[in-house]
Amino acid sequence: MDFRDRHVVVSGGTGALGTAVVGALLAAGATCRVPYWVEAEAEHYAFRQHPRVSLVANSNLADEASVARVYDGLPSLWASIHLVGGFAFGPIGETDKSALLRQLEINTVTAFLSCRAAIKVMTSGNSGGRIVNVAARPALEWRLGANMAAYTASKAAVAALTVALSEEVAKQNILVNAVAPSIMDTPANRMDMPKADHASWPKVEEVAASILFLASPDNKVTRGAVVPVYGRT
Repeated sequence: MDFRDRHVVVSGGTGALGTAVVGALLAAGATCRVPYWVEAEAEHYAFRQHPRVSLVANSNLADEASVARVYDGLPSLWASIHLVGGFAFGPIGETDKSALLRQLEINTVTAFLSCRAAIKVMTSGNSGGRIVNVAARPALEWRLGANMAAYTASKAAVAALTVALSEEVAKQNILVNAVAPSIMDTPANRMDMPKADHASWPKVEEVAASILFLASPDNKVTRGAVVPVYGRT
């Protein structure tokens, strides 16, 4: 897949999956803009000094002005990949309104505002583009969302947003898709679940490969898909 001379925004690009996505994009020739919120992640970021990576600090992607700043000044935009998100576990009796709104803000609102900003840039150039969101397995298999209803609802909203938006912008040659991972093999997940079958979890590099195709010029027809990336789990 050839991303040479193509600009890509990767939100959440300093996390485990984001680092894998940005690494694959750079290997394919892309120029990446990576907004971040956690300073410690940026300080130790593997691609901090890469000549085709620009980091955008203090990026609260649930805030419209902050999102606009991420996308402002781009000479063009081929793809926007939205990996920002958060997880919360807990039965509904222990999940109050503020916890629900937090999940909606970090998962749904960030994806919505990033899609909105990306489409503005893409349509101004009349060259089309690609958008990839991240849902989750419970967004497709709702019964798996027991004891994490707020998270499940927020990710199901991302899936619905993806499909609705794909229909809205298809005639502008903007193809919108999402991936829906199961639990991914990351150091944090291994620490939280030390007794799980880690070998069955999808690797971040494998999920990144699916994202890369959906975001690539090689994807000429796929839109409105929420692609399961479950590995062997």
